Amino acid sequence: MRPTTTSRRRLVAVLSTAAVLLSTAALTAAPAQADKPGAGHCARQGKIRVPGAEVQKVSCLDDLTTAGTVASGHTNAGDWAGLHAAGTQNPSGVPGIQVDGYFPDTSTTNTNNGWNHDAQFVIRFPDNWNGGLVITGAPGVRAQYANDFIIGDWVLGKGYAFASTDKGNTGAKFYKDGSAPGGSIREWHARVTQLTHAAKRVARQVYAKHPRRTYMAGISNGGYLTRWQLENNPEDFDGGLDWEGTLFRAEGPNLLTYLPTALKHYPAYAATGDQAAHDAIIAAGFEPGSEFLWPFHYSYYWDLTQRIYREELDPQWDGDLDAGIPFCASGTPNCDADYDYASRPQSVKDAVASISLTGRIGKPVITIHGDLDTLLPAPTDSDVYDQLVEEAGAGSLHRYYTVEDGTHTDGLHAAYPDRLRPLLPCARDGFDLLTAWAEDGVEPPADGFRPRPASGDLVNTCSL
Repeated sequence: MRPTTTSRRRLVAVLSTAAVLLSTAALTAAPAQADKPGAGHCARQGKIRVPGAEVQKVSCLDDLTTAGTVASGHTNAGDWAGLHAAGTQNPSGVPGIQVDGYFPDTSTTNTNNGWNHDAQFVIRFPDNWNGGLVITGAPGVRAQYANDFIIGDWVLGKGYAFASTDKGNTGAKFYKDGSAPGGSIREWHARVTQLTHAAKRVARQVYAKHPRRTYMAGISNGGYLTRWQLENNPEDFDGGLDWEGTLFRAEGPNLLTYLPTALKHYPAYAATGDQAAHDAIIAAGFEPGSEFLWPFHYSYYWDLTQRIYREELDPQWDGDLDAGIPFCASGTPNCDADYDYASRPQSVKDAVASISLTGRIGKPVITIHGDLDTLLPAPTDSDVYDQLVEEAGAGSLHRYYTVEDGTHTDGLHAAYPDRLRPLLPCARDGFDLLTAWAEDGVEPPADGFRPRPASGDLVNTCSL
């Protein structure tokens, strides 16, 4: 069941936890224009100094959305490949200022812009600003442009400034940044906080006023960062959109408690349809009815994700090996299919504890999750997080919607249009609910399951 060479090439295009495709396109700064507020296109760009940045490049663009930045070299489409469904409609024609740069860092996995430097960021300021700011962190182990199509275009079209970070380390070897176990993920927290504070100050430089509202939004690991920021730094935000965020819990569940079960039993199920193997995978938390997605996830998600996150949190498991043995059979020495999180030393639990979530959110958060998510199954993830929020006494600040037929990345919709539903339009509806809640006190609908509509344009519409 190992992927072929051709299949492996597809990995970077469709997998949010795989090594990212990175651009080396250089960005050039446009000449500064008038320094008066409201003086026209790209006014005050000469004022921009990103606090703490080691390098910055300022560009005046006729279109900050991907409709313009792909052609101008101000994004990297490889960063966001596979995250949206074919036919997705995005706004375009949003003029303004783009700032690219990086903060001081010692790791060099991100080659965007030809910099070979991590802690890269992008900040975009539309000329027609609504006073708001949206902060994002890259999903999986992608780089800073990963949210450009699924989040950036849409919020820029609504008038928000937009900022995104690569989280300080990227790619399938993100764990090799020289930090202690859990340190690469802990850096994600710091980089989001760093960018949030810097982007707010630059917004004042550009618009001569601070943002009136700031929101955090993200998918997968970006959703995890939304949860973490709204738990630990709620004063920096007015609310958060959590799109299937990753759950880390020292006592479980977490990625390392259920992925080994899938890796151990899937080969037998694939070979013979073995019922016991099937039942073991279902018991680990995977949704009945998701079986048609298992071959893809075994080949592209489960194995890689288990090995690289286990290496980040428990590098001693496989001795001197670097992230284990790809697609090893159960029984092979040091095979991640036999990994047993519960039996690992306390130091491993401590590493996971250092990145764990508590549910103690301090501002409104809306969570959406697909019931066919086959990387982060809802029963081991958002169902648990929702309960954590309730136990923390913050239930009044949380809404959780489970969307029928949604899976982890919308790029799979084209292969199964009758069986999957894109989650992007639901995330956009969730963001509108969030802003109405935070700004106007409009209570969102109650938590619950959202069935698939029998008709309509499901690629571009959703009502939660």
